[in-house]
Amino acid sequence: MNSISHTDRHGAEAAFSRALKRVLPSPSGPGRVLRGMDRLERATALDRPVAVLRAGVRALPLGPCRDVLHGRWLGHPLHPLLAQVPLGAWLSAAVLDCLPGQRRAAHALVGMGLGAAVPAALSGWTDWAEGQPRQQRVGLVHAAANITATVLYGASFVARSGGRTGRGRVLAFAGLSVVGVGGAIGGHMAYRLASGANHASAVPDLVAPGWHDVGPLSGFPDGEPVRREVDGVPVVVVRDGAGAVHVLADSCSHLGGPLSAGTVGDGCVRCPWHGSVFRLSDGWNVAGPATAPQPAFGTRLVGDRVEARLDPASRRTPDAAGR
Repeated sequence: MNSISHTDRHGAEAAFSRALKRVLPSPSGPGRVLRGMDRLERATALDRPVAVLRAGVRALPLGPCRDVLHGRWLGHPLHPLLAQVPLGAWLSAAVLDCLPGQRRAAHALVGMGLGAAVPAALSGWTDWAEGQPRQQRVGLVHAAANITATVLYGASFVARSGGRTGRGRVLAFAGLSVVGVGGAIGGHMAYRLASGANHASAVPDLVAPGWHDVGPLSGFPDGEPVRREVDGVPVVVVRDGAGAVHVLADSCSHLGGPLSAGTVGDGCVRCPWHGSVFRLSDGWNVAGPATAPQPAFGTRLVGDRVEARLDPASRRTPDAAGR
């Protein structure tokens, strides 16, 4: 009997190990999950529906609310914050569904999650419409999973309202499973594809302290963005009509677009990729979809040469512990 138990246990462990090897990455290459996500990133068949939906989202008459939904006021995307509310409500409802006497509370939490899903989805779609092709392909499937989960939770709410609590629980657990898949795909977008990340965050760590030569003043025509480098970091240099020279990091904090290929007006530079607007004097993002300001440099004229130094406000300074 003991030998049979040992054999059965050994067989189960081997089967589990084989399953993990198929799903998880290994030294020889990615597992099935990563291979599936990589194929999704390259799924050009999704580009047509992406284009239609992107045009529809951009055409929404959101006005100033668009920047609010992007999270420009918050300093980072608003969508992840809003998404916590329906996820938390639905997960809490699942816990209560497993406890006796919590039917009404679980019902209320399912309804709360449905209400909170609307602004979370709106902010997510607003960000998605300004993404890169790979991000938008993956994001479309992320949204489809979340919509499916919301429909399941809606059906669960209706069933619970009609007294069919058992059916409501089954639908809710199905919805939780689907929204979990959607969350995993969203994590791939954020951490593998850098959706919503600050693409200029490394600049303060790459530029050495002190003044750096940028080039002769004659090399910067008035009102025209010019690409140069400061300590090996690409920057955009703009000389205004009053003779002042402004220097910002060239890679847009939104998705890395080249500001030196953008347009200058009203003391700002506009990114050519998605239209983020940055103030030349200090790099402040005055219009989204960028949620982070652009690293800015102070400038001075030494003879006929322009020198630049990273603005202390843009540089990360260690705390008392040296971190």
